[in-house]
Amino acid sequence: MKQLLWSLLGAVFAPALFAADMPLNMTQGVTEISGRVFGLHMTIFYICCVIGIVVFGVMIYSIVNHRRSKGAVAANFHESTKVEIAWTIVPFVILIIMAIPATKTLIAMEDPSDADLTIKVTGSQWKWHYSYFDQDIEFFSLLATPREQIEGGEAKGEHYLLEVDKPLVLPINKKVRFLLTSEDVIHSWWVPAFAVKKDANPGFINEAWTRIDKPGIYRGQCAELCGKDHGFMPIVVKAVSEAEFDTWLDDQKQQASAAAAQAEASLSQTLTLDELMAQGEQVYMARCAACHQPNGMGLPGVFPAMKGSPITTGPIDDHLEIVINGKAGTAMQAFGNQLTAQEIAAVITYERNAWGNETGDAVQAADVNQHGK
Repeated sequence: MKQLLWSLLGAVFAPALFAADMPLNMTQGVTEISGRVFGLHMTIFYICCVIGIVVFGVMIYSIVNHRRSKGAVAANFHESTKVEIAWTIVPFVILIIMAIPATKTLIAMEDPSDADLTIKVTGSQWKWHYSYFDQDIEFFSLLATPREQIEGGEAKGEHYLLEVDKPLVLPINKKVRFLLTSEDVIHSWWVPAFAVKKDANPGFINEAWTRIDKPGIYRGQCAELCGKDHGFMPIVVKAVSEAEFDTWLDDQKQQASAAAAQAEASLSQTLTLDELMAQGEQVYMARCAACHQPNGMGLPGVFPAMKGSPITTGPIDDHLEIVINGKAGTAMQAFGNQLTAQEIAAVITYERNAWGNETGDAVQAADVNQHGK
């Protein structure tokens, strides 16, 4: 009977010995902190397994060896001072053993001091904005999964809903400090491989940090329910060597200078209606269709329709105002700092002539630049 009992216990608890290699277990990550978090997780897990083995072992042994059919007679007692002391002290000692490594890990996780690089992370519905301090580099990172895959028209890709147009690029072996906030509702920046998960709250700044040990691409998601497209707000981090990071910084600065020159040149350009419509459709599908829908019908009661709207068929200045500066108290963001004047002109032209609106208006970049002056 005893051999059967121990065999049963072994079959039940043996998987715990191999838990570190199980696919459903916590991942070890690629940073020192993520390794410490994983080690803490496994330590607590094994402690819980030992407690389970002892408790259930005693229970099963008592049930088997002290059952009525074997003539066992229940003892008659009320209190035992020794037992009371034991089951008070033993759990206390166990909690202390668990608390010491947990406290050390938590303190390390909350220490962003002496960072080599600081990045401001701003969440908004439904994208991330990254700003590199002291580098004059900033950009928005948007979901890059084609809408055809989302709507079921194409087969899902390998990184479905976990791919972006512009990843966050970080150097390895450098301490990176994150300052997290939000423009609208609560978001949460979560990258499991870094053991970093921190809320981005509107009106507040939260801090986190990481030091990546291995080059590679690491993916995460917004981990706070933040609205309709919460599931379409991925995070992609590209970790590169220090030399590659320096090269990337130089490239970004050159691209920013070229983009500024192109934006300045666009103010003197006059595009045809067809050219504006073609560019505007691309901008609309990338930035507007998630809320207002590809067919311009919106979502009744949530997001207004563009088809036949008093904004898209009314005065151009009103249309420019809401696209450039947004609308307070709603999910309509200000796109003046997200799109170029040419892109704003194109998308407004598209909205004013698509879905049967047919106003015939062709808005130029110069019109956007002059708005509000």
